Amino acid sequence: QVQLVESGGGLVQPGGSLRLSCAASGFTFRTYAMSWYRQVPGKERELVARIDSAGGWSDYAYSAKGRFTISRDNAKNTVYLQMNSLKPGDTAVYYCNVYILGADYWGQGTQVTVSS
Repeated sequence: QVQLVESGGGLVQPGGSLRLSCAASGFTFRTYAMSWYRQVPGKERELVARIDSAGGWSDYAYSAKGRFTISRDNAKNTVYLQMNSLKPGDTAVYYCNVYILGADYWGQGTQVTVSS
């Protein structure tokens, strides 16, 4: 079955950096686009970044452009989110996502807290 396991979250000061990882299994990773979303309690989950299957194309939410970079390693079945210049407004649970044959699959999420 599809499994997505996020890691790399934590507490960081404003202006700091974190690198999130999402290890995927149960599907042919190299053939699917992957996405990162985030969610704050009481708000809808929002798309942060997405990347195509080969890693040649990516797209970002306006809030993430210029600060975040999504990448993937198809040999390791892993997608990454490098987050720089973090702001308190980036505090959220970050989720990895893949859309396969009409269904969304999610990991358990990893908490990112940006605070001094």
